[in-house]
Amino acid sequence: MSFLPRRLRHAGLAAGLLAVLSSVAPAPVSAVTSPAGAEPLTPAETAALDAPQALPDIVEGKADAPATIIEYASLTCSHCAAFHKDVWPQLKAKYVDTGKAKFVLREFPLDGLALAAFMVARCAGPEKRDAIVDRLFDRQASWAFADKPLDHLKVEAVAAGVTAADVDACLKNQKLFDAVKGMREAASTKLGVNSTPTFFVAGKRLAGEQPLEKFDEILAPAAK
Repeated sequence: MSFLPRRLRHAGLAAGLLAVLSSVAPAPVSAVTSPAGAEPLTPAETAALDAPQALPDIVEGKADAPATIIEYASLTCSHCAAFHKDVWPQLKAKYVDTGKAKFVLREFPLDGLALAAFMVARCAGPEKRDAIVDRLFDRQASWAFADKPLDHLKVEAVAAGVTAADVDACLKNQKLFDAVKGMREAASTKLGVNSTPTFFVAGKRLAGEQPLEKFDEILAPAAK
């Protein structure tokens, strides 16, 4: 079943996004309450993870780092925001900044508003995408769960250097809309992702908001 409102599923999906979301705020999302243990990937899942995606990966860290961390996240997911506030800075300092691992965030929007936010972040360009994602996670409560959330999303985007006109144009970009939606569909059908955050770390799956120690268990041997 589609996660999008009926009005967005028919004729002019991207064009209708602005009107549908401008006056509707989603309920706060808490996708996973208890983190699961690490699970090894099947060969088919590994192939799907490594295959070209609907949108190009934006890599943080050294491209040739010995280990890879891929996160599937939604910008309206409160557990994703908590991870990026509490764990990501430590993970980045310990593994990404030291060249032991590279990090990729892939879009898995849980609702239309998250899809719109990811579109805006992509429209800012590859150099700014992750900075805007970080800002939207840091300030999630002020836009994602506010009245007229798309207006507040635009405020955050403008503060990050994207013009209001560019935001409006971005949200009417059908090709980008389909690509972000395609990221979610591929992760769901080929990797079994059904909640956020979900991590793929050095060939293993971690579902749910994870402490640094869980990443240590996998990355310490893989990053040597």
